[in-house]
Amino acid sequence: MASREVTRAEVEEFLYREAQLLDEWRLDEWLTLIEPGGRLEVPTTDWAGWDATTAGYFVADDYELIQARVKRLKSRKAHAENPHSRTHRMISNVLLLEAGAETVWISANFIIHRYRDNGAYTYVGRYEHVLKVDPDGLRFRLRRAVPVMESMDPGARLSFIL
Repeated sequence: MASREVTRAEVEEFLYREAQLLDEWRLDEWLTLIEPGGRLEVPTTDWAGWDATTAGYFVADDYELIQARVKRLKSRKAHAENPHSRTHRMISNVLLLEAGAETVWISANFIIHRYRDNGAYTYVGRYEHVLKVDPDGLRFRLRRAVPVMESMDPGARLSFIL
């Protein structure tokens, strides 16, 4: 069991808060939701559950790369996100899958509507997260966003955070 009991309502609140921070482009606050040493992964759309050494990834960032990504996205040099995309995230079907000594494995579905350069794009997928359970809250140990669409429309880049 985790160091304390985690409820689905607590996980939902955590995921909804994260979605709000990302939609409002509060990237520094969002970064605090990831524990040092955490990972951010977005497998390619043809991902079929390969292990981490053989899978294709759009994003496979360790904590230092996540920090660098946030810094770049906030700078004027991030042309793909200057000005930044407008997004609207919807999270559903949150499940607590398994609890470990200090972690909980969860899954959820997402739909992200992204508006940029007079285009509208929809990203659909599922989250497969490992959350570290602290006495005062949850943090991402692994944040994995798995797109379920077979391909992306032209212009549907992943310069924002899924």
